[in-house]
Amino acid sequence: MLATRFRSLLLATLFLAPAGILEAQVTGGSRPAATAVAAAVAPVVDGRLDDDAWREAQVLSGMVQREPLEGTPVSERTEVRIVYDDEALYVGAWLYDGRPESLVFGQTLRDASLDDADAFLVVLDTYRDGQNGFAFGTTPAGIEYDGQFSNEGGGGGGGRGGGIGRQQSGSGGGFNLNWDGSWEVATTTDGEGWYAEMRIPFATLRYGEGGPQTWGLNFQRNIRRNNELSVWAPLPRQFEVYRVSLAGSLDLQAPTSRIATVSPYVLSDVFKDYSVASPEADFGTKVGGDAKIGLNQSLTLDLTVNTDFAQAEVDDQQVNLTRFSLFFPEKRGFFLENAGTFSVGAGRSAELFFSRRIGLAGGQEVPIHGGARLTGKLGGMQLGLLNIQTGDAFELDAVTGTPQQVAPDNNFGVVRAFQEFDNRTRIGAIVVSRINTGSPDDYNLTYGVDGRLGIGEDVTFDGWAGLTTTPIPDGTPDTRSGFNNGEYGFSVGGEYLTRDWESSLGYRQIGEDFNPEVGFVNRREYRRVNARVLYHWRTEGVSWFREFRPHASWEQYWSLGGFSESYLVHLDNHFQFENGALFQLPGFNFTGEGLEVPFEIRPGIVIPAGSYNNVEWQFRSNTNRSSPLSFSAGWTLGGFYTGTQFSPDAQLSYRFRDQFTASVRLNYFDVRLDEGDFSTAVLGFNGSYAFTPRLYLQANVQYNDDTEDIGTNVRLGWLDTAGTGLFIVYNDTEHIGSLARTGIPGGARQRQIVIKYTRLFDLTR
Repeated sequence: MLATRFRSLLLATLFLAPAGILEAQVTGGSRPAATAVAAAVAPVVDGRLDDDAWREAQVLSGMVQREPLEGTPVSERTEVRIVYDDEALYVGAWLYDGRPESLVFGQTLRDASLDDADAFLVVLDTYRDGQNGFAFGTTPAGIEYDGQFSNEGGGGGGGRGGGIGRQQSGSGGGFNLNWDGSWEVATTTDGEGWYAEMRIPFATLRYGEGGPQTWGLNFQRNIRRNNELSVWAPLPRQFEVYRVSLAGSLDLQAPTSRIATVSPYVLSDVFKDYSVASPEADFGTKVGGDAKIGLNQSLTLDLTVNTDFAQAEVDDQQVNLTRFSLFFPEKRGFFLENAGTFSVGAGRSAELFFSRRIGLAGGQEVPIHGGARLTGKLGGMQLGLLNIQTGDAFELDAVTGTPQQVAPDNNFGVVRAFQEFDNRTRIGAIVVSRINTGSPDDYNLTYGVDGRLGIGEDVTFDGWAGLTTTPIPDGTPDTRSGFNNGEYGFSVGGEYLTRDWESSLGYRQIGEDFNPEVGFVNRREYRRVNARVLYHWRTEGVSWFREFRPHASWEQYWSLGGFSESYLVHLDNHFQFENGALFQLPGFNFTGEGLEVPFEIRPGIVIPAGSYNNVEWQFRSNTNRSSPLSFSAGWTLGGFYTGTQFSPDAQLSYRFRDQFTASVRLNYFDVRLDEGDFSTAVLGFNGSYAFTPRLYLQANVQYNDDTEDIGTNVRLGWLDTAGTGLFIVYNDTEHIGSLARTGIPGGARQRQIVIKYTRLFDLTR
């Protein structure tokens, strides 16, 4: 029955479009080519572009629009020149503008989004494999924006997916913004536009052996007042600039330059836990660091000792109204570098390796004694090895004050390899382990294979399968059954992406006891089918409006016994304005939730077993986000189990010039059920002030109505290079709830001040 439904849905998805839509899109003639010129004297990186080296360089121009009018000339002239010496690649960009007073500088902060500012981005496919590479970008404010990308920037092979300001989303993300390379950039502006000058050391990049070679190359310019994106190597508008299989080429002579750096740190902190009896301030110091060693031009060994993440961003708090686990993305720099190499599975729902399982347990930090990571290409195969040793962790019982173990000493290992082929195609495998080093009988193993098949430019198929091994403690009866004792999971899916149409179809099955302990699975024992169709309807004759996006999607989960656990049918249309403003109206959801056992959604509110079918109305909108003042809001209103829910959310953002930004967000939930009513909310404030592109102050304050806690995180960063520098961090948790409701006395819960200094030393100089 399920197989018949799956085949019918596949045929419906592929033939929803008019006849002829399955024909491959023609992307034009030959790709543009460039040659980097060797500079006798390296240019000074000051953003002025008046050095002799630039006069000898080839002028790269002729950029064309990707948005809004694909293939047409850019509205403002752009020229790029590239030179190199024995140490670095230099990129100079002349970004002329007839209205320089209208430049949008954006936020002066490293890795700030380029989407809502004028921007220039360089993309390098240094292996020329058509799938992976590096991105270096800036704005008129002179910020450093850099990242790594794999799979051409996303799960679908470089298709639409959030733009150049997108944050990395778990280990499955195709673009890793949190990678921080060692490089320099400077910008200037005048009456004719703005100018950018970059110095990218060869030691920061990874490529084959030194000597003559050809890299993939593309540039992207964002002229924000026109909401215009232009590229050097033409791209169909459905693909992002990370679609390096369509990039141009860069010929150059690259040296054999192996990286060798060390980044030691010293940290001092004071911590006080007010939740225990007789709280006392705990003063501590910590010393550690990282090292990066190039074994050859491609393979890089990363070492870490006493790893620390004091400067990492805090998580955004979420409200959970479901029966399943919430996903919080990885934000720690060491684990995010080369994260795409270790990615296998379905992002945010079924990942075979998820690095947040290392060094964190129950929301508490677990000490990382040390570890190593080896990544790169070996004989054309992408290789990733990771081994981390953590220590045990304890927390004090709030009543007795005695320490309770939350994590034992563990060793974590990952072995990952995959081979890439032409046209986005690849096949790979992964093995993940967790071993309790104090009790070797306590372990967990995960084995997986994955693959991708590209057909033409428009069709991509993906799949993965995984098995786990979890020993049963001695004396405990083993009630597991089925294939591999129910410890399995697999998924297959396909995507069809053109200028006008997006469609996808997928199937996933997770066994009853599938248990990747160093991965992430938000729900267990299910079969899932999903399908989606979206059409981009352009209105090129209307200057102030860009497109309609009508779409429909279906997602449904069944238990392995055939019981319908949940479904969502979504019918919607987005209205996209030329300046980036958007609203969604109407959006209808037909939902279903099936409970085989009662569900306690809140203390004392228990929803009986049964099947619940409802209808919701959704609305979302945002104004032009590049404006100094912008606003976004939305709501969900409709049936929810035995009653109703109303869930509005809103965010107000303000930017003063390119230095100060602030935003306030509210997520509110009002739920009324036959079994009882409740409401809850999360209120958050984010603010930052940039004194310079490398000196900033940030604050994140959040209030959670469930816990009635206010959490404050304030960070002062004075950056050096590659994310190193001086960091001063203040963390505070205050409880403002009543003792009668929460059982917790009002007042401070925890306070901490951290001062950390880290410095990068380049041993190759």
